[in-house]
Amino acid sequence: MKIKHILIAFILSSTVGVSSCDDVLDVQPEYAKERQDLFNTLEDYEFALTGAYARFRQSGYFSTNNNGPGSYSQMPDAMADNFVETGESLANYTVLTDWFYAADNSLIDQTWLATYSVVNQANVVLNNIDALATEDPQRVNSIKGQALAIRGFVHFDILRYWGVAFERNSSELGIPYVTTTDYEELPSRLTVKETYDRIFADLEQAEELLQDVNAPINTAASKSRIDLTAVRGILARVNLYAGNYTEAERYASLVIDAVPLASRETFPTIWTDASNAEVLWSIAFNAGEGSPAQNLYFASGNRNSYAPSSEVVEAYSENTDVRYPTYFREIAFRGTPRLVFSKYIGRGTARDNLVNFKVLRVAEMYLIRAEARARAGSNAAGASQDLNTLRAARISNYVPVVLTGQPLLNAIELERRKELIGEGHRWFDLKRTTRNLVRVDCSAPDEASCTLPPDAREWVWPIPQSEIIANPNLAGQQSPNYGS
Repeated sequence: MKIKHILIAFILSSTVGVSSCDDVLDVQPEYAKERQDLFNTLEDYEFALTGAYARFRQSGYFSTNNNGPGSYSQMPDAMADNFVETGESLANYTVLTDWFYAADNSLIDQTWLATYSVVNQANVVLNNIDALATEDPQRVNSIKGQALAIRGFVHFDILRYWGVAFERNSSELGIPYVTTTDYEELPSRLTVKETYDRIFADLEQAEELLQDVNAPINTAASKSRIDLTAVRGILARVNLYAGNYTEAERYASLVIDAVPLASRETFPTIWTDASNAEVLWSIAFNAGEGSPAQNLYFASGNRNSYAPSSEVVEAYSENTDVRYPTYFREIAFRGTPRLVFSKYIGRGTARDNLVNFKVLRVAEMYLIRAEARARAGSNAAGASQDLNTLRAARISNYVPVVLTGQPLLNAIELERRKELIGEGHRWFDLKRTTRNLVRVDCSAPDEASCTLPPDAREWVWPIPQSEIIANPNLAGQQSPNYGS
C-alpha cells in the first residue's frame, strides 16, 4: 500500500475515554512515531482509536471538505438516479457522475487512500493492544472491538466500489485486505469470498468483544462510535449484500428489538442533530471539519449542484409524508424557485451544511429485514409488516398493504430509495441487485451517461494506476476492462 507511516492522531480534548459522550474527535496534525514509542497506556490506544474515527471525515470518505467527492455520503446518490446535475456547482464531479472514470482518476485515488488510511489507523491499535490485554480486560475489549469493527466496516465499503460481485462465495476479484501497518507488505486482491471471510471474522469478533466492556461506548446524546448495537447493524447490512438472508434478518431483528423508530414528530429533528432518535452510529462534523453533502446543496452559497430527480420527488406524498418537508424545500435562485435537497442544510436554523452524517439508522434495519424475508421467500407477511411499520412511522393516515413476490420486492426497493436518499446507498443498491440504472430526467450532455446496464464495467471502480505501479502483487489484478 502507499500508506507508508504508522500515524497517530491526538485529539485536542483532554477527555478521551471510550465512554466519552462527545463526538468532537478534533485532531491535531498527524505524525509518524517509532513503533516502540507508540503505546504505554490504554489512553494511548484510545488516542489512536479516536484518530481512526476522525479519518472518516476525510473528503475521500464521508466528507465533501475542500471540494472532495464525499465518496460514501453524497456520491452514491449523485452517481445513480436520485439526483441530476444542474450546472450550479463550482466543483466538477462529472467524471464520476457521468461514469467516465479510468484508472488514473484523482477522485478514485483519493477514495482509495482515504479508506485504507482508516484501515491503517485501526491496525495501529490492533497490532499492539494485546500487550496490555491483562491490565483492564473489559476496557481492552471495548477498544479492540471498536477497532475490529472499523476495519471490517471499511473493507466492506471498499468492496462495495471495487468488488466485482457481492455473492458470499464468489470467486470474482475482491479487494486487498490489510491487517498490518508494515508498508513493506504488499497485499494482492483476494476473491470476494476471501474478502467476506475476513470481513465477517473482524465484525463477529468485534460483536463478541463489545458484549463485555467496561462502560457504555455511546450515550443518548452522542452516537459517534461503534457499539454493540451498531456492529450488529453493520452485520445486518453486510449479510444482506452477501445474500445471507437468515443472518441479515437475525441481526436486523436484534437491532430493531433494541432501538425504536423515531416518531413522525421527532423524525425531522434527527437531521438538525437535535435528536439521535433511531441513530445507531453517526460521523460528527464540527466547525472547520467539512460537511457530509454540501455539494448536493451548498446552503450558504445557495448552489444546488445536484437537484433531486423528479422521479424520486414524485415518489413521496407531499402532504402526508414527513420525509418530504424534511428532505426537500423550495428555495429561489436568481428569482426562480427550485426544489433543493435540504437534508443536510444545518443545525437549528443555520444554513452551513454542518450536521453529523448518519451512517446507520434503525429504519435501514426494517428495510434490511423486509428485503431478507422477501428474498428468502418464506415470510412475505413479515416483510410486508416491516414495510408497513416503517411507512406508518413516516406517513400520516397510512393504510397498510399486503404484498408478495416481485411487487413486494419493488415496494421495498422504492422505500429504500425514499428513506435513505442522500445517505450513500442508491448506487450500491442498484449494483447489488444487478438492475439497469436509468436516469429519467437525465441532464448529462452525453446520452451514454443516462443509462447504465448491469454488465457495464463502470459498476466496478478501477484500482488506481499509481497503486498498480507501487504494488507488484496487484499485477494482472486490475478491475475488468480497465487494462492491465
